[in-house]
Amino acid sequence: MLTKTKLKEQIEKFPENFSIDELIERLILLEKIERGNKQSENGEVITDAELDIEIEKWFE
Repeated sequence: MLTKTKLKEQIEKFPENFSIDELIERLILLEKIERGNKQSENGEVITDAELDIEIEKWFE
């Protein structure tokens, strides 16, 4: 979950003029990264071999 502090940090990194779409895209990316880090910390990962099997299924 994003915090106000992280949100403020991201807004400070933007140029003076930016679109709301750019901000939303950045926030979505940060949320996904945060979620992925938590999943990794909790051991909710798959091996390379398991990933290869899943990717194979996409192209069947």
